[in-house]
Amino acid sequence: MIDQFLNYLRFERNASEQTVKTYEESLREFEAYLAFRDGGLSLRAADTDLIRDWMESLMDRGNNASTINKKLSALRSFYRFALKRRLVEKDPAHAVTGPKKTKPLPQFVREGEMDRLIDDREWGDNFKDVRARTLLLLLYEAGLRRSELTGLDDGDVDLEARQLKVTGKRNKQRIVPFGDELANALRLYQEARNEAVVRDSNALFVGDKGHRMTGRQVYEIVHRELTGVTSLKKRSPHVLRHSFATAMLNNGAGLESIKKLLGHESVSTTEIYAHTTFEQLKRVYDEAHPRA
Repeated sequence: MIDQFLNYLRFERNASEQTVKTYEESLREFEAYLAFRDGGLSLRAADTDLIRDWMESLMDRGNNASTINKKLSALRSFYRFALKRRLVEKDPAHAVTGPKKTKPLPQFVREGEMDRLIDDREWGDNFKDVRARTLLLLLYEAGLRRSELTGLDDGDVDLEARQLKVTGKRNKQRIVPFGDELANALRLYQEARNEAVVRDSNALFVGDKGHRMTGRQVYEIVHRELTGVTSLKKRSPHVLRHSFATAMLNNGAGLESIKKLLGHESVSTTEIYAHTTFEQLKRVYDEAHPRA
């Protein structure tokens, strides 16, 4: 049956040899598993429970969810083919669901690293340096998405009330407060910007020619500046959003408050940061405790 299926992939579906090889490896592996079960079973005798048992054995051997789901996908395709060709009486793989992929924990810049970047780096008073420092402060102190930052206009910034009007996903607006440090930085930035360039819009952040900054321009600034203080593989504006949330949580803010500041619709989205801080706590414990 496996050979018939592989020929179907090659000659009727025009699948690549790599695809055929990958499917064959998964199917031969399942066939070998069945051969050792209950004195030897055939592919026709397999049922849903046996497939689940096989998946469990794959997990026990250290296969991750992505690998197991690929093998299960091969099995599903095989049994769909076999059922249509009447090679089997039922499709045992149809009702089997694969393991959920674990989402990677968000990466964040440590508070000490951000302090070094903002306070210890020698910033000039030229427009580019003032813009870069203000941009970094805003992302870190307000937890904005890149698109939210580039979408800000001067009218969205209330320096007296110390708050931003942010337009997030699906044009939902929220108010984000900020402190004196950021207020002073924004004031200095606006003064430097107005002297250096002529804007063609009311955009808060503009490029060297006065056009509203693009997401790519923001990314390049953040990536360049974070490279000097962190070894993280990701050094994007979103990492600063993660850093904002993690710093808030580490310093006593509740998940519900962080949810509102980030503009999340559900607190379950925000809970990932609780896992992040716990992982950080475990690392500290492992490094510091003499009997860890």
